[in-house]
Amino acid sequence: MKINTAKQRLLAGQPAIGINAGLGSAEVAGLLARAGFDFVLVDNQHGNWDDTTSLHAFQAITLAGCVPFTRVRKNDFYAIGRMLDRGALGIVVPFVNSAQEAQAAAYAMRYPPAGGRSYGFTLAEYHGSGYGDWVDEQVYLAVQIETAEAVKRAGEILATPGVDGCWIGPTDLAASLGTRRGTEEHTAAILSVLAACQKAGKAPGIHTYGAVEAQRWLDAGFRFVTLGAETGLLTEGGKQMLRTVGRI
Repeated sequence: MKINTAKQRLLAGQPAIGINAGLGSAEVAGLLARAGFDFVLVDNQHGNWDDTTSLHAFQAITLAGCVPFTRVRKNDFYAIGRMLDRGALGIVVPFVNSAQEAQAAAYAMRYPPAGGRSYGFTLAEYHGSGYGDWVDEQVYLAVQIETAEAVKRAGEILATPGVDGCWIGPTDLAASLGTRRGTEEHTAAILSVLAACQKAGKAPGIHTYGAVEAQRWLDAGFRFVTLGAETGLLTEGGKQMLRTVGRI
């Protein structure tokens, strides 16, 4: 049995810190997991992943003692089910704008009677025997709040049974609001979603672009937080080495 330690932290009111993996490399995903993150998010919406490479990444993350999460391409019963069947223990669903859309995501996450997930989990059995008996308690569903409409409906979205929390997409949210990240309007929208999470008893989450920004939102009360992606680590790490030797 694989315990979703990231979910346990969130249920205990503690932060779960993760990072996005988008390059399509299971080896890189495994290295990120070994760094000590609570979870690694395999990004199937924007990243270079398919079913097979996602499976290999989930296995590498698990082997490193970390928890495999993924963002699916869209809010689709089959897209969610295929990632769960390959061993994802956390699912992030993009562009959820209503309670009805949240209900559809929740329905795909768990087996009857809690949901409608279809049985066929052979590929996920590396998590341990009896998978079908315990997995509903271990999976975690975060819906993305990333439009002005979703902000307005955040209360009803987050009150949906089966939704464990949210994950704000700050850049798409800014675009939807017709502003830039960090403006007063943008910040107010983010804080209103945080308040909706707290009222519903769900874990507030947000994507950030580095440790400084992440700490700001952790201090504000966010708990499901990603610190950018491996692409940023590679670029910034290379720049830092070049600064050290005087080339930048």
